[in-house]
Amino acid sequence: MPTEDGLAREFEVQRDHLHAVAYRMLGSPSEADDAVQETWLRLARHDVEDVRNLPGWLTTVVSRICLDMLRGRAARREEPLDHPPRLDSGAEENEPEREAVLIESVGRALLVVLDRLGPDERVAFVLHDLFAVPFDEIGPIVGRTAPTAKKLASRARQRVRGVDVTAGPELAAQRHVVEAFLRAARSGDLDRLLSVLAPDVVRTADAAALPAGVATTVRGAGSVAAETVLLQRRSQVAALALVEGHPGIVVAPRGRLLLALTVTVHGDRVAGYRVTADPSRLRGLPISLLPC
Repeated sequence: MPTEDGLAREFEVQRDHLHAVAYRMLGSPSEADDAVQETWLRLARHDVEDVRNLPGWLTTVVSRICLDMLRGRAARREEPLDHPPRLDSGAEENEPEREAVLIESVGRALLVVLDRLGPDERVAFVLHDLFAVPFDEIGPIVGRTAPTAKKLASRARQRVRGVDVTAGPELAAQRHVVEAFLRAARSGDLDRLLSVLAPDVVRTADAAALPAGVATTVRGAGSVAAETVLLQRRSQVAALALVEGHPGIVVAPRGRLLLALTVTVHGDRVAGYRVTADPSRLRGLPISLLPC
């Protein structure tokens, strides 16, 4: 039986992997840290003499801990402790460096979509599709049979990737325009924005998405571009996603959905976009990953 020091060394070898699993399941660095720490405590209390595959055992334990946390979060209908800032806080761009690196490694849009899955779906999808854990190991973690776990992952996969969407030429062309729009917004370059906006572009938005006194509808490239420059900081925590079946943009500080932009493209210009910020409307908005 390994000594406590030996167990600690073996655990440290697995720590980064366990944190990667926990972060993708929970979407919160601090909660992922808690899950990994609880995994260590359970290891320290467990008689590991009968554990033949320690990495697999640790992955199972951290997954069950995360599942319990996700189920508890869903039951309370609460955000995690490190929830995104309020729309009016001005803190969207102030992601801690470690968290920004984590988000970059996973993908901001993927975190947004994973957060819309049910606890069991999320765990099954993350374990199978992101970490290649077989379904006969996932089933006991979520308390289901292997075939049922496979169905959970399949249902999650459809929501993550969207249904009946193929990466055809039209989608690629729309994506190119939306990418150009996002790049221009991030740069704060008025001329670049004007080059990608149609002259008669229309921007509509929920009032909650806007600073006080800004109209919910703005018309004309000049007015829309000037406003977009003023909102430049939010574009720093934005990513491309499929919004209502078309290339759009999600604004997600700390990987949590704050705003969604449904973009209309005509030719090589943005003809209009709608900003959704109301939480109830955001929950019902179809969002998935853009196909590669």
